[in-house]
Amino acid sequence: MEQPGTAASPVSGSMFSWVSKDARRKKEPELFQTVAEGLRQLYAQKLLPLEEHYRFHEFHSPALEDADFDNKPMVLLVGQYSTGKTTFIRHLIEQDFPGMRIGPEPTTDSFIAVMHGPTEGVVPGNALVVDPRRPFRKLNAFGNAFLNRFMCAQLPNPVLDSISIIDTPGILSGEKQRISRGYDFAAVLEWFAERVDRIILLFDAHKLDISDEFSEVIKALKNHEDKIRVVLNKADQIETQQLMRVYGALMWSLGKIINTPEVVRVYIGSFWSHPLLIPDNRKLFEAEEQDLFKDIQSLPRNAALRKLNDLIKRARLAKVHAYIISSLKKEMPNVFGKESKKKELVNNLGEIYQKIEREHQISPGDFPSLRKMQELLQTQDFSKFQALKPKLLDDEEFALANHLIKVKLEGHELPADLPPHLVPPSKRRHE
Repeated sequence: MEQPGTAASPVSGSMFSWVSKDARRKKEPELFQTVAEGLRQLYAQKLLPLEEHYRFHEFHSPALEDADFDNKPMVLLVGQYSTGKTTFIRHLIEQDFPGMRIGPEPTTDSFIAVMHGPTEGVVPGNALVVDPRRPFRKLNAFGNAFLNRFMCAQLPNPVLDSISIIDTPGILSGEKQRISRGYDFAAVLEWFAERVDRIILLFDAHKLDISDEFSEVIKALKNHEDKIRVVLNKADQIETQQLMRVYGALMWSLGKIINTPEVVRVYIGSFWSHPLLIPDNRKLFEAEEQDLFKDIQSLPRNAALRKLNDLIKRARLAKVHAYIISSLKKEMPNVFGKESKKKELVNNLGEIYQKIEREHQISPGDFPSLRKMQELLQTQDFSKFQALKPKLLDDEEFALANHLIKVKLEGHELPADLPPHLVPPSKRRHE
C-alpha cells in the first residue's frame, strides 16, 4: 500500500520508449519519405506555378520549401505563464534540455524548438533561419526582434527521433507585454500552427482565468481546430469535487472561444515526474496521460496524411485566391479611373466573394478573411494582376494523390488500374 505523500509518477518511464521493434514501425519513416517526395513533386508541378501566377505568397503564406515536406511531425505548446509547458516537455522526453528554465514567475521568454541532434547545444534564431535543412527559413520575415527570441535546443533523445516540440513564451495579460515584444506574437503562432501536427493548449487547474491576449491567441489558431488538444495541468493539487467544477468552467470558457461543432478533447492530469499531492484520482490521471501520449505517438504514423491534407487545404485557398484576383482584373478599366475603380472594388469585395461562390460552387469557409484581404489589396497594383486561365487546377490530380497515398498508408500495393473517377482528364483514354 502506497503512502498518500509518496505516490509515484502517474505513468512509468517505459511509456515513452517509442522506439518499437515491430516491422510496421520500421517501415513508417521509409513510407513517409516516398510520400513526402510525391507531395513535393505535386506541389512544384501543379500548385507552385498557380501560386506564383496570382501572387498568392504576397497575400497568404510563403512558398513551401523542401524542408516543409521532410521535417518530422511538430508539437506546439501554448499557454499562459507558469502552466507547466517546459515541465511537460521535460516529462515527455525524460531529460533536461539546453535553454530550459522553470519557475513560478514567467521564465520562458523565447520560442524554443526542441529537436534531435547528435550533440547537446543551442542554435540561435539568426542561424536557424539560414539553414536549408530546417523548416524555419520563412520566419526571417518577423525580423530581428523575433529572431533574438527564437532558438533551437538540440540533443540526442529517442523521443525527438520521432517528433520535434516547440515551447512558446508564457502569455501574460496586459498591453505593456504586447508592446514590449517588438514582434507580432499572434502572427508567429499562426505561422507555427499552419505547419505543426498537434497544438497543445495548457491550462493550470489553479489559475483558470483566460486573459484577453490568450483568447486572441486561441482565435488566431482558427482553421486548425482539428490539431488542438487541451491539457488541464496540475490537477493533483485540488480535491475531486473542486476538480469537477474547474473542468466544467474550462469547457464553458473554451466553448465561447473555439468555434467547432465537436467538443474539444481535454486531458486532465499532472504532467511532471513528482509524486501526486492528492492521489485520489490516480487512475484517472494515468488513463488520461496514456491517452494523450498515444495521441502524440500516432503523429509520425499520420504525418504523411496530415501533410497531404494541409496541401489540399492550401490548394483550395490558392484556387479561390486565383478566382478573386482574376475577378478584380476583369473589372478594372484599361485606361482612365483606375484608382477610383480600385477603391470601389476593395469596398465591394464581399459582393465579389458571393459572386465567385455562386459561379464556382465554392464553400464560404474556403475564402480568406475579408477584412485581411481588403487591407492587403490597398497596396497592390491591380493592373499587374493576371486574368483567369482555364483548367487552373486539375482537382482530379489531387483526388488521385489522395487515393494513392491512402492506399499506400494502409499497407496495400498500388493498384494497376485506377478507379475511373480518379483518372485525371488529361490521362483518360478517349474511346
